[in-house]
Amino acid sequence: MVDSPLVNFKGRHLLGIDDLSADEIIGLVNTANRFVEVSEREIKKLPTLRGKTVVNLFFEPSTRTRTSFEIAGKRLSADVINISAQSSSVVKGETFKDTVLNLASMRPDALVIRHPSPGTPLYASKFAGCPVINGGDGAHAHPTQALLDMMTIMERRKSLKNLNVAIIGDVLHSRVARSNISAFKRFDANITVCGPKTLMPAHMDNFGVRVTHDIYEAVEGADVIMMLRIQTERMAQGLFPSLREYSSRFCLDSKVMKKAKPDAIVTHPGPINRGIEISSEVADGKYSVILDQVTHGVAMRMAVLYLLCGGAD
Repeated sequence: MVDSPLVNFKGRHLLGIDDLSADEIIGLVNTANRFVEVSEREIKKLPTLRGKTVVNLFFEPSTRTRTSFEIAGKRLSADVINISAQSSSVVKGETFKDTVLNLASMRPDALVIRHPSPGTPLYASKFAGCPVINGGDGAHAHPTQALLDMMTIMERRKSLKNLNVAIIGDVLHSRVARSNISAFKRFDANITVCGPKTLMPAHMDNFGVRVTHDIYEAVEGADVIMMLRIQTERMAQGLFPSLREYSSRFCLDSKVMKKAKPDAIVTHPGPINRGIEISSEVADGKYSVILDQVTHGVAMRMAVLYLLCGGAD
C-alpha cells in the first residue's frame, strides 16, 4: 500500500526522535500523507489493522494525543482500549510494572504510554512484549508530536532542510521542544530558543542551538516559529513574577510577527493559553498552522500504528 523506507519498522518501539534517522522521519511523513485522505472520506475506515489491539495507557491528562491515537487506531480498524490512571488498579496500589505486565498478558499489539516520569515508556518496552509508543514522558520526549510537526512544516515549506526555527516559551519543561530540536537538527536547521532565563535549561547551547531572551531577536528571519505552553502544573512558584509580565515580554503578537519572514508559519502543540504565549490574532491568523497540526496528528499516528503493528505486511 505504501512506498516507504520504513517497511521493516514492524515490532520496533517509538520512544524518541533520537531513535530515528532523517530518512526514517521522511518515510513516516510520506506514509502519514497517504492517510490524510482517509479522514476526508464519508466512511473513514480501512481494514488494515483489523484484528489488532492498541492500548492507550495515559497517566496524564490529554485531549489531542489521546483522542488522535484512539481515532487513528479505529480508522485502521484496530480494537482500541483507553486506560487512565484514575480508572486503573494503580489507584489501588498496583505498581506501574505490574500494570504493564498484566496488560501484556492480554497480548495487545501496541501500547501507547503517557506518563509524568521521564523514561517510563523505555522502561515499559523492556517487558511489554509488544511495540511501545511514547505518548509523552515528563519533560523528556514526545516523538509523535515532533513527527506531526515535521509533517505540517513540510507541507507548507516543501522541505525541512536549513530552516530558521524559533522555539519560544517554557523550554525547561517542554518535551515538545526537546523532540523537535532533535528532529530539526537532522535537517541542519538553524535553531534559536527563547524564553525567560528561569525557563531555560542549563547548558542549552550545548544542544547546538542559539539562546536568546529577546523574542524580537528570536523571530527575526524565522521560517518557523514554534510557541510553547507555560506548564504551570510542572512549576514551583517564583519562576517568573506573573503571567501578565510573561505575556508582556514573550507573547507572540502581530507586532512581533513583523520580524519574521513574510511566509513564516506558527505552530503550537496545544493547549493554547491565548493572550499569554500567543495572541488570538496570530493563533487564528494567516501564519497559524495550529489546526493543521491537529489534523496531521491523526494521520501521523495512523502511520506509526500501521508500521509498528505490521500493516506494511
